[in-house]
Amino acid sequence: MELFRLIFIGIFIGMANVIPGVSGGTLAVIFGIYEKFVNAITLNLKKLKENWKFLVPLLAGMAGGVLLFSKLIKTLYENFPVQTNYAFTGLILGSIPMLFTYMIKKEDPEKKFSAGKITGIIIAALIGFAVLITFHILKEKLGGQSDEISFELPQISVHLLIKLFIGGIIGAITMVIPGISGSLIMLIFGVYPIVMGALNTLFHWETFLHSLFLLLPNGIGVVIGLISGAKLVSYLLKKQPNITYAVIFGLICGSAITFFPGFSEINSVVKGIACFLSLCGGAAMSFFSAKLAPKEENKKND
Repeated sequence: MELFRLIFIGIFIGMANVIPGVSGGTLAVIFGIYEKFVNAITLNLKKLKENWKFLVPLLAGMAGGVLLFSKLIKTLYENFPVQTNYAFTGLILGSIPMLFTYMIKKEDPEKKFSAGKITGIIIAALIGFAVLITFHILKEKLGGQSDEISFELPQISVHLLIKLFIGGIIGAITMVIPGISGSLIMLIFGVYPIVMGALNTLFHWETFLHSLFLLLPNGIGVVIGLISGAKLVSYLLKKQPNITYAVIFGLICGSAITFFPGFSEINSVVKGIACFLSLCGGAAMSFFSAKLAPKEENKKND
């Protein structure tokens, strides 16, 4: 019975990790397995052996959830690309209030932030914002890529493989924070559509090797991110929670500007209404998903 329960939980967490703006970490908390999951992810062979009955069905379920739901995301983009872009923009916007709350949250409500602390939070947020905007400008100047999401498999290059690897690490590290979406971070850095496209073509013989070579560096990055991220994020949130969330807040705010699809492709009233509803729906999904995050997400996980 426990085996099927863990597979079931894993499927839901995997599905959540495919939707930008929805936190798999939050669902892990809701299902009561977050602390055990974070502690089980380790290079300690003895610990892995002790937790294999927990990890194997859970990870198998997560993989199944990712594979199943990635097809739905691709279908939405093939049939409703503009509306889906607006929904993803809404997901980004909906996460901003939660991140702002985390950024200004005081460890002791009775104490006021010092001027130095406030300055540090502002600088950290501006750094995150500047990094994202700079990344966007460099992408346009050096690569000239369009911001329109495409699930077509790109040509393999060393630069792309490094990007997928780093995106996997960053996405996995943020995934372990309840309330933060790892897939949203990968979307911001342009890795998400490549991974989703590769997942959808992985089991097609003509594209198997191409998809596999794209997924391998990302998968390795995800594993490294999960192993290192569980401890790193726990440490940073314990030592400097406001500064850590300020950097993430800056990144998210920058992405809301760079990812917004604009109005050029809205050529009818019906399409305009659909885009507006998609934007509101995405924002609501992200906002209320964040509301499910636990109040003590920064507690010690050792």
